[in-house]
Amino acid sequence: MFILTVEGHFSAAHQVKGYSGDCAGLHGHTYRVQVNVAVTKLDEIGMAIDFRSIKTTLDNILTMLDHTNLNDLSYFKERNATTEHVAMFIYQEMKSRISGTRSVTVWEGHGNSVTYQENTQ
Repeated sequence: MFILTVEGHFSAAHQVKGYSGDCAGLHGHTYRVQVNVAVTKLDEIGMAIDFRSIKTTLDNILTMLDHTNLNDLSYFKERNATTEHVAMFIYQEMKSRISGTRSVTVWEGHGNSVTYQENTQ
């Protein structure tokens, strides 16, 4: 099996509703995003998937989030705009467009990240 990894980033504001600290107020982050795609077979020229295809798909998804208030997006009207939910949103969008999407990791600034992958058990 081959695991292909691409990264992107976006900047957005959010507030964590129900939180009793600084994050309860509106604030922003520059998020770093890493997507892993699993492929079992190579094509006739020895490639699993063109990195450009994965990167373009990721960039299109991140454009929906970039320079927004995440709380204003319909997905986050139904759930809190936490990094956990951001990772799940990006994963679901990637999986619907790229077969083999395995996981998404989102960094909320430096040193803090969440990885989302579906439970395969």
